[in-house]
Amino acid sequence: MPANVYECMFLLDTNKVSGDVPNAAKQLHALLERNHAEVLASRPWDERRLAYPIRGHKKGLYYLTYFRTEGKNIAGIERDCALTELILRTLILKVDPKHVDLMLQVARDEHAVALQTVTEPPPEEEIPGEELHEIEPIPRRASRRKEEVAEET
Repeated sequence: MPANVYECMFLLDTNKVSGDVPNAAKQLHALLERNHAEVLASRPWDERRLAYPIRGHKKGLYYLTYFRTEGKNIAGIERDCALTELILRTLILKVDPKHVDLMLQVARDEHAVALQTVTEPPPEEEIPGEELHEIEPIPRRASRRKEEVAEET
């Protein structure tokens, strides 16, 4: 059976990670390799306040991983994730084969768009030869009833 590429977003307990992200990454890689998965790319995504508490935690570290494995191994990975105290939640998605190269390229990029925070709006670009013209409002016609009343008086 051919191996597929999967994207996995782990939500990690920030208390257990305690700033030691490389050690947490080793634990995640060991979990995947124990279930016959080949890790292709992984990176911390973002540490955020959660919309609602999960297991009593209000903050979590999102960690993105791409790996290759056979579909039959996914159940074991999900079971191990549920038993690991470091992991609060897991989402595993199968990546469409035609998007694998692009997704891995973005995941390996240090300056990925998802990690950047926009602090300033992008500068407005002017198209050469085009000028901005003010648009004049079109006068509204009075309703027929108002016209009829005006004619009667």
